[in-house]
Amino acid sequence: MTPQDIEAIFTRSDGRFAFARWGRPIAPVVFGVDDATLAVVKGAVEATCQLVRQPIVETDPELGSNLMMFFFREWAELGGVPGLDQLVPDMGPLVERLQAVGANQYRLFRFDAAGAIKACFVFLRMDEQLSALPAETLALGQVVQSLLLWSDVAFRDVSPLAKHEGNTVLRPDVADLLRAAYDPVLPAAAQDTSHALRLFARMGGTS
Repeated sequence: MTPQDIEAIFTRSDGRFAFARWGRPIAPVVFGVDDATLAVVKGAVEATCQLVRQPIVETDPELGSNLMMFFFREWAELGGVPGLDQLVPDMGPLVERLQAVGANQYRLFRFDAAGAIKACFVFLRMDEQLSALPAETLALGQVVQSLLLWSDVAFRDVSPLAKHEGNTVLRPDVADLLRAAYDPVLPAAAQDTSHALRLFARMGGTS
């Protein structure tokens, strides 16, 4: 990746540069899957967190679980999840908007006072498109997109994943960028495009 590529991957559709990584250990929980799929999702979380040396814990002291992944068939099902409206502001109107556009996924981040990620809610409506994906591909892709505040259009045309010897893996450039993003020397959040240069330097790049 060039510095321009990195800047683009954190530049949102409104033109705003926004970078954030997790600022606390991740306490994941998954709803709506069988035991086999649960094991796949947990494996994806563990592997990706190990890549960036991000700790995983059983419980977050503030939220209990701070990475929540919901798998369901219809958006309306979320109305029956106890307490979800307290975790996700304006859940009702959000569901209506997602239904109206036929969305099959949505990620909502919450941030701490320093701008770092403190929670992520992942909603996956298992329509025909998502159901056709292997569980490993779906899980890894969602976990990767939950580890950083990527641009809302970052992976619209190109997946962060690739195939290697029949297995689904992270693209090497995305893996390098993730590792750089979690360098403890760097701030956990940034709104200036110069941060792309810092990330580039830690990926071993030279301008």
